[in-house]
This record gives sequence, C-alpha cells and structure tokens, in this order.
Amino acid sequence: MTSIAVIGPGAIGGTLAAWLAQNPEFEVLVCARTPLPDLVVETPQGKITAAPEVFTEPLQVRPVDWVIVATKTYSAEATAPWLAGLCGPDTRVAIVQNGVEHVRLFAHLVPEERLVPVMINLPASRLAPGRIVQNRHGIIAVPSGRNGDAFAALFAHTEIEAAAHADFLSQLWVKLTGNCAAIVPALTLRATGPVWSDDMEALIRALVEECAAIGRAEGADVHHSVVESTIETMRNMKEGAIAGSIHADRLAGNPMEIDARNGVIVRLGEKHGIATPANRMLVTLLTASGTPWLPTS
Repeated sequence: MTSIAVIGPGAIGGTLAAWLAQNPEFEVLVCARTPLPDLVVETPQGKITAAPEVFTEPLQVRPVDWVIVATKTYSAEATAPWLAGLCGPDTRVAIVQNGVEHVRLFAHLVPEERLVPVMINLPASRLAPGRIVQNRHGIIAVPSGRNGDAFAALFAHTEIEAAAHADFLSQLWVKLTGNCAAIVPALTLRATGPVWSDDMEALIRALVEECAAIGRAEGADVHHSVVESTIETMRNMKEGAIAGSIHADRLAGNPMEIDARNGVIVRLGEKHGIATPANRMLVTLLTASGTPWLPTS
C-alpha cells in the first residue's frame, strides 16, 4: 500500500486526491484547514468520488510515502508543520504549484534530493469545499529520474497524463510564457479579446517576449511559436472569460501569486541584465491595486 498525503485540497489538490483515491492500492490522506466529508469531482469522464482520511491539525498526521503540496506559492512556509509530521526519512515531496521556483521555495524544508517539482495543466474550479469541476483533460510534467518517474507512475490509472521529461526546465518556462499575460485581465478585470487593439497587442507581446527571453537566459527552450500562440489566445479571449487563477483570485478578493507569475520574470531579468519594463509596470500596478497579496520572497 502506497500512502499519499495531499496538502491543500483546493481545485487542483482535491482533483489529484480524488483521482489517486480511485486506485485501491493507494492510501490517500488530505490535509485541510477545515473538515471535508468527502471529495466529489465532475470530470470530463464523469463524476468521481472519494472519502480520504482528512486531517485538520499537523500533530494528527503520520509519515507517508509521498506528500503532494498543492497550496499557493505564497503559502510555502505554512506547509512546514504539515511536512514535519508527514515526512519520514524516505518520504518524497511533489510540489504542484505555479511558477518556476518550486525547489527554491521548499529546499529549506525538505532535502532537495527528495523534492519533485511538478508542472501541471489542469483546468478546474472549486465550487465548495470538496466539490470540484474538472473542465478539461489534465497534464503533468516532472523531471526525469528516479523520483520524477515514480511520481508520474502514480497517475498511470487516472485520466491525468503524467510524464517525466529530460528537459523539464523548458516545460516550466513554456507554461509561464503562456500564463504571464493573464496579469492584464487580472488588473483590468476585463477579458482582453473584446477590448483588443494595436496597443493591447503591443502590451501583451511585450509581456510574453520578456518572459520568453528570461526563460531562454535560464536555459529553457521557448520557441517563438509559444509567444505567438499566447498572443492569439489573449486576442480571442471571450467576454466574461477568466484568464487563469490570478484573474480568478482578484475577482474573488483573494491573495494573488503575482511574484510567482510575473515578479519572478522581473527578478530573474535583473539577474541576467535583461530589461523587463512591461512586466515590472504591471507587477507594480497590480500590487498597488488594493487586492490582498503575499509575496513569496
């Protein structure tokens, strides 16, 4: 029996926990702030349910084989008490978060050789505690190697496509390049498509090209087609559409992952001597918007 604990049963963590719990060879635990009766996820394949053991206090937990951290990036420190109780000498910790700095945020909490950074594309939304809608097919990417290969294998009997990649760095930066323009609708609270103009295209292009340039400086392969497809996606964004979690969080009045999604572009731009004026400007404006925000550094 493989034991798996999920910290943070929101839209992503709850969906992963529910899918993993479909395997009778897995013992799935959930670490939450409030009790959950069960998990119900409406997936593209139909409804799945699970009744994992739920813990609300770190002192209640025991060491497990795997920990999946599915919290927001700004909550990394808040996972420390949970990790202290869940991690034994052989426990591996998968970090399912946005951005490109998974290991940096957790290396002081768990030995780096037991950390598995995870890139995920899993469009899902939480309707209520334990009630989730998974909108499309899920994709997971992890670094190749013993730990990454083992984590990907956990999802072999789910509909989530999990694979290990030798060039995992590029997977992270391609995703960030595709996501970084969402800061515009997060700031304007308006879909970009209905207000598209030459000036809007120039702003979106600047944001995305800056991100791609930093990714390349970090050693990632970010093809120009990623830039163009991101611009096209923003051009075709329909009225009322939500451009990812940063936009949804602002609409809900929740803290936003500004640093993990766009602040990191500015910070690493300074490291490489690459100017990032578009990202810097929107990070400054969104941070000053009055919406609660907690930085990751």
